[in-house]
Amino acid sequence: MRIVIIGAGGVGSHLAERLSLEGQDVVVVDSDPVAVNRIQSSLDILAVEGSGASPTILEAAGIQKAQLIIAVTSSDAVNILACHAAARLGVPRKIARVEDPGLRDELQILGVDVAIDPVEQLAGDLLRLVSEAGVTDHITFGDGELSLIGGYVKNDAPLTKLTLDELKATVKDWDWLITAIIRGGSPFVARGNNSIEGGDHVLISAKSHVIDDLLPLLGIKAHKAKKVMIFGATRLARLTAGLFAANGINTILIDEDPVRTGEIAEQCQRVVVVNGDPTDPQLLRAEGIDTVDEVLALSGWDEVNIVSCLVAKSLGVETAIARYHRLDYVSVLNQTGIDVGVSSRLAAANAILRFVRRGHVHSVSTFQDSDLEAIELQVDPDSDAVGETLADIGLPKSVIVAGIIRDKETIVPRGNTKIMGGDRVVAVALPEAIPVVEKVFS
Repeated sequence: MRIVIIGAGGVGSHLAERLSLEGQDVVVVDSDPVAVNRIQSSLDILAVEGSGASPTILEAAGIQKAQLIIAVTSSDAVNILACHAAARLGVPRKIARVEDPGLRDELQILGVDVAIDPVEQLAGDLLRLVSEAGVTDHITFGDGELSLIGGYVKNDAPLTKLTLDELKATVKDWDWLITAIIRGGSPFVARGNNSIEGGDHVLISAKSHVIDDLLPLLGIKAHKAKKVMIFGATRLARLTAGLFAANGINTILIDEDPVRTGEIAEQCQRVVVVNGDPTDPQLLRAEGIDTVDEVLALSGWDEVNIVSCLVAKSLGVETAIARYHRLDYVSVLNQTGIDVGVSSRLAAANAILRFVRRGHVHSVSTFQDSDLEAIELQVDPDSDAVGETLADIGLPKSVIVAGIIRDKETIVPRGNTKIMGGDRVVAVALPEAIPVVEKVFS
C-alpha cells in the first residue's frame, strides 16, 4: 500500500519508521529541508520537500497511486488542506491530526475522513492509568469486558521463577493469559515453558472483572490516585489537569512559564497552579510532595520530565509517569526508577494503524517499549479459520490470540477454542506475524 505522510515531526517520523519496516510504500512530505534530509537518510523511504497542502507537491509524492494520506503536521490548517487536496486527487482515505475542536464539525465536507487528536487521547489514557496506579498499560476491547494490562513484575512477586504452565496449575478457574514478556528491551510472545523474572514487563489478557485479583501475582498493589502533581504547562498537561480535576482527583500543576501557568489557572479553576521549577526539591516539598500519590511530568522536554520524576521519586513519591518524545529513552526508564512512560506518538499510531491493516479491524494498540502490537479484528465468515481450533490453525510463535469476543460472551482462549465467523479476535503479535494474522482471519 502506498501511504503519503504529511509532516516529518515526531508523529510523522514514528509512523514512517513503523510502516516502512512493515514493507509499506511510504512517502513523507515536509517543508523543512533538514527534516526531509534526516528522514531520507535514516529510512528506506521517499521524502519530498514542500508543502503538503500543495497539489503540485502531492503529485510529486505520487499521490495518484496512494491509498491513504496521513496529515500529522503541527498545523491543523495544513493537515486539513492536505486532505482536501488529496480528496480532489482521488485518494480513497484521508486522516488528519486536528487539535482545535472547533474545526471538527465540517471536516468531512473538506475531505477529511478521520480526525485524530493524539494529545486528547493520551490525556484519557493518563486518567485510566492514575485510576489504577501501578499498571503501565490498560487497553480494553469489545465493550470493556476484555482487558490487556501491563506491569513490571516485582522481584518478590508470587509468579516469579514459575513456568507459565506451572503457574496455571496453581490457579483455579483462571480467566487470564500472559500474552507477552518484554525483558531487557526484547519482546517475545509468551509460551507455557517460559518463566517470569523480576523486572519483566508483562502483558496479560484477562476478563476485566478479575484484574484486581490478578495484579497481586505481579507484586503490584494497584490503587486509585487521590492527589497528583503535574509538571509542565503544555496542552497535554492542561487537558490532563482539567480531566483529573473533573474526576475528583486533587491536582497541582507546576511550571516555570508565568504566562502559561496564568492561562491554565484561568481555564482550570479546580486545579492548584504554581509558577516554579518542577525540578526544585525545596519547591516540591513546600507544595506538599509528601502527600501526593503520583507525579506526571508532561512538559515538552524529555530531559526535564526525567529529572523531575527522579527528584519526585527521591522525595518519596510512589509512582512517577514521564512523557517522552525520543523512543530510545524508553528502554532505560524502568532502570532509573520511572514507573511509566507515555508518548503522543504512540497514541497517534494507535489511532491510525487500524486504517492500514487489512480486514475488518476494530482497534490497534502499540506499546511504549517494544514493537508488539495488539490488533482486534473481526473474523470473516469465509475465513479458513472458521470451525478450526487455535491449535489447528497453526499461527506462528510470534503471535498469540489473547481473547475472543463472541456476541456478548468474552473468552480467554485455550488451544482447543474454536473460531467462529463474526468473532472479534484480539491478537498480540510481533511485526513479522501481523500479515499472517490479517490473512488467517480476513
